[in-house]
Amino acid sequence: MLTYEIALSFFGIAVLLALAPGPDNLFVMVQSATAGRTSGMLVVLGLCTGLLGHTFAVAAGLAAVLTASEAAFTMLKLAGAAYLTWLAWGALRSKGEAHAGGLPLRLGAGQLYRRGIVMNLTNPKVTLFFLAFLPQFTAPARGSIVPQILSLGGLFILATLLVFGAIAWFAGMLGERMRQSARAQRLLNRAAGVVFLGLAIKLVLSER
Repeated sequence: MLTYEIALSFFGIAVLLALAPGPDNLFVMVQSATAGRTSGMLVVLGLCTGLLGHTFAVAAGLAAVLTASEAAFTMLKLAGAAYLTWLAWGALRSKGEAHAGGLPLRLGAGQLYRRGIVMNLTNPKVTLFFLAFLPQFTAPARGSIVPQILSLGGLFILATLLVFGAIAWFAGMLGERMRQSARAQRLLNRAAGVVFLGLAIKLVLSER
């Protein structure tokens, strides 16, 4: 099982990553600004439900891969490190420009919820990120890998729910001012880039 220290550090990083500008939170922000907090929260719930699918996908196959082959473990961690480095490069070089777009208005509650699920599950980068990110906080010495992966996925979903919920709440009130804050996006991009790069280095140095 996860230790208190591991859970706390993972949750803190998950909150920072949820704050970093990306397609999902910008999606929530625009929906909330154009259609209100309730619409934004329905999308948030859908996105979090989609994260359950990614968590179960990792838990179902990752443990067997990691324990069966040293070569598979090495290939997986190098692929994960390369992906994290690519994310860091994109975040650090971003100019923090404002983004626009959004969902059609007047969608029903079920439609908004399903839209969030579909948007999350059809983004293959989420699965790749979970494959690169979650295993770094697991260890065979703490027991079976699968429960650890599920626990980390639950913490990530909780962090996402809290951060995205806050974005939906405030975006519903602030609207355009929050969505077009290029300076805030630049700062968050820089922080995300540092986190991604640090995780890539940690993953390369990790051992099975």
